[in-house]
Amino acid sequence: MIESKRTKPCFYIESKADVTELMAIRPKLRKTLGVRITTNAFYIRVLGLAAQRFPLVVGSFDGDSVRFADEINVGFAVNAPQGLMVPVVKHAESKTMPEIAREEKLLTDKARDNELALEDIEGETIALSNLGAYGIDSFIGIVPPPASTILAVGNVVPTVVCREGEITVRKLLSVSLATDRRIISEAYAARFLDFIKRHLQAPKQLI
Repeated sequence: MIESKRTKPCFYIESKADVTELMAIRPKLRKTLGVRITTNAFYIRVLGLAAQRFPLVVGSFDGDSVRFADEINVGFAVNAPQGLMVPVVKHAESKTMPEIAREEKLLTDKARDNELALEDIEGETIALSNLGAYGIDSFIGIVPPPASTILAVGNVVPTVVCREGEITVRKLLSVSLATDRRIISEAYAARFLDFIKRHLQAPKQLI
């Protein structure tokens, strides 16, 4: 991580996604899909689709040129007893929500039991860090050495908002992006983050 901070000139952007609908339908999906769907599964799924649409986010700087990754592999941080572990969901863009949910649970359990194999942690091309379970509303991640982009998500916060002239409470989620400026422009990153935001706000598109 120190090497990444030294060598990657990153910039940071943040937005808020209204995940009221996502949080309402998520508990019901276990019955319809046959597997428990975590919020992380939604984030991995949307990252895979977004990276497919915006392939520069899985690019890497190679000399004077940008090399595109052959695969969209999402590394997600797991707080394990032995320290931070980052298992990888490979080919995230081509997997269904139930497939991602099962793999995310398997990898998370293996990380916490200190049973991850080398193949479980190699090949990361884009990163996800989620501190929502720890009550953190928002934060900025550090891009890991293999990647050029990390999505950081915080806690889902009930928030008073004005919608169509009415005061109501909605569930808002901070989504922030750290990315390598040598590869990705601010406008490109903004469109990528907007894609993520819009799909989290219309979660049925991800199922």
